[in-house]
Amino acid sequence: MLEKTTRMNYLYDFYQSLLTPKQRSYMSLYYLDDFSLGEIAEEYNISRQAVYDNIKRTEAMLEEYEEKLLLFHKFQERGKLIVRIKDLLKADSTDTTTIIQKIAELEKLD
Repeated sequence: MLEKTTRMNYLYDFYQSLLTPKQRSYMSLYYLDDFSLGEIAEEYNISRQAVYDNIKRTEAMLEEYEEKLLLFHKFQERGKLIVRIKDLLKADSTDTTTIIQKIAELEKLD
């Protein structure tokens, strides 16, 4: 569950501008502020089922956006490459070719 929450938080960060204000509000309350479905329903004077349905639809939309745009995937890959470059620089290696290759991989992500 924590892994899903973390993923949804990242997807929300990347794609929130593509959501409606209501979708942003529900997702923010549920994932960022840790509100329950009941608390959100009470806040908006609607049923828990309506909140649940909206959140599930929004999650599916965020996953679709990621499938098409890959912003989160590129973010993760970029992080891995940066760690690898730092490791190469920390090692007393004079293998600049490998470092240059890793930098080229970073550039290709954009």
